[in-house]
Amino acid sequence: MSTEELQTTQLSNGLTCDLPASSPLAKLLKSQRSWVGPDAKKRAAILRGAKSIAIVGASPNPSRSSYFVGTYLLQSTDYRVYFVNPNADTILGEKAYPDLASLPEVPDIVDVFRKASDIPSVIDDVLAIGAKAVWVQLGIWNEEAAVYGESQGLTIVMDRCLKVEHARFNGGLNLMGFDTGVISSRRAGR
Repeated sequence: MSTEELQTTQLSNGLTCDLPASSPLAKLLKSQRSWVGPDAKKRAAILRGAKSIAIVGASPNPSRSSYFVGTYLLQSTDYRVYFVNPNADTILGEKAYPDLASLPEVPDIVDVFRKASDIPSVIDDVLAIGAKAVWVQLGIWNEEAAVYGESQGLTIVMDRCLKVEHARFNGGLNLMGFDTGVISSRRAGR
């Protein structure tokens, strides 16, 4: 019998198993994400309970996803929306703020459009102003920052689009370019 060290690995379904530490599967599982944020019910509650949202990394460029999300929030919700970008004066006709500390109120949710390596400093800024929830946009992941933020009492959502989630929970996925309701292999217009 081999004396190779075994590693207890937690699988995504919550079960655990022992694997040889040097096995390819153990190495693959170790490299995968282990932090799990709020489930759908909790994300819906976060959005329902919020009155204001600050978008950190908001862009005045219409081709950027933060611009699209800002447009949706202004046109399709009752949230007070604040844009945070030190290099812009206005975004979507609204005043842009240089940082979170400059906002006229503490936002309920800070929606983040910054690269993964910037997330720890954003979490520090969120803690400094006393906000309670950080929503890190789709495609952005920093597990260490999420664990740290939670340890400081923050609610963290990562790698999810706030616009898509809001629309999903409010029956609006057909708005602004999502889910036409048509299931077909044919191209539109044929």
